[in-house]
Amino acid sequence: MKFAHWTSVHPCYNPEAHFKHARIHLPVAAKCNIQCNYCKREINKCEWRPGVSSCLLSPDKALEWLRKVVEVRPELTVVGIAGPGEPLANRETFLVLEKVRQQFPQLVRCVATNGLLLAEKARLLSHLGVKTVTVTINAVNPRTASKIYEYIIYDGRKLEGVSAAEVLLRKQFEGVRVAVEEGLTVRVNTVLIPEINLDEAVKVAEKVSRLGASLMNLIPLIPMHKFKSLRSPSCQEIRETREKCERYLPQFRLCKMCRADACGVPGLEKTVSLVQYHL
Repeated sequence: MKFAHWTSVHPCYNPEAHFKHARIHLPVAAKCNIQCNYCKREINKCEWRPGVSSCLLSPDKALEWLRKVVEVRPELTVVGIAGPGEPLANRETFLVLEKVRQQFPQLVRCVATNGLLLAEKARLLSHLGVKTVTVTINAVNPRTASKIYEYIIYDGRKLEGVSAAEVLLRKQFEGVRVAVEEGLTVRVNTVLIPEINLDEAVKVAEKVSRLGASLMNLIPLIPMHKFKSLRSPSCQEIRETREKCERYLPQFRLCKMCRADACGVPGLEKTVSLVQYHL
């Protein structure tokens, strides 16, 4: 499967770029429209995981931070929005992407999403020059998904249980298809939860491959929130699952499970970026 030429400078898509090129996450998306049982969004300066940022930035403040980083980090090639909430459920995401398009057209624009609103927002993302979208999809069976998600908020309604899972999965897979049709390169993240979806990850890989996804990234569960008593998958479980999924999609093996305000070459950051740049 071929990637667009710009993936050569995207450290989260190309292993050869991973140790050379920097990315920055702008933490402007506060709200989230789903509640995952493994997710706890927090404002702190200590934890290194998704859903965490040292603060929230307004669109203007985010651009100020980006401008400072561009001046001192020539290796910066990617600007992304990955939370700490759901980017597509926050107006600030689109305001920032438009400003980045105008002021920093040389940077690859990237968004991470739970996929609930992707089908509705894919054309806008394409118009704003977004090149990559990472979608977290953890199941194909609604009953499996209902064990992973506490609720979703869609079309003004709060849904729970299997009915919520059915809507979420339908919208996620539709979102992958529409995003690909709009010219976006789609990577799918799947959180591996041994007692729940370990055997279903390969079904996710098979389905999103048919829909046009280009890459898959398996993420080991970080036990917390309602899943704090569960275990992370073993190295052997991760390796074996990757091998099965690789029949359908290339596997990315260098993910650092970054914060929503990460900045720098992945894995080589020395400090929390917002503190480093005095914002």
